[in-house]
Amino acid sequence: MSWTVVFYSPKVEKALLSWPKALQAKLLRILDLIRQEGANLGMPLTRAMGDGLFEIRAKAKEGIGRVFFCYVKKNEIIILHSFIKKMEVTPKHELDVARKRLQEVLRDEL
Repeated sequence: MSWTVVFYSPKVEKALLSWPKALQAKLLRILDLIRQEGANLGMPLTRAMGDGLFEIRAKAKEGIGRVFFCYVKKNEIIILHSFIKKMEVTPKHELDVARKRLQEVLRDEL
């Protein structure tokens, strides 16, 4: 079964393209796995955040990146938000942005 990865908006895609190259490469490898196997790769690559929100966990010498996503339609993963971690804990603001976009996606699906 093949999965499709789409972006919430061009702004979300552009933000990912601004990541350091090694971190982008790690993320692209994880996204390729998701396209082939689905989003449930498990730790340390993906993790459920609750209420239909999931994260991709990318790590390289240049830093740690997080990508929040959901899947609403069959075999379609929507990249909602991304950021590069600067602290041990995921900042509340970053999680709030992802959850808000998740609610917008869910509302649009109704």
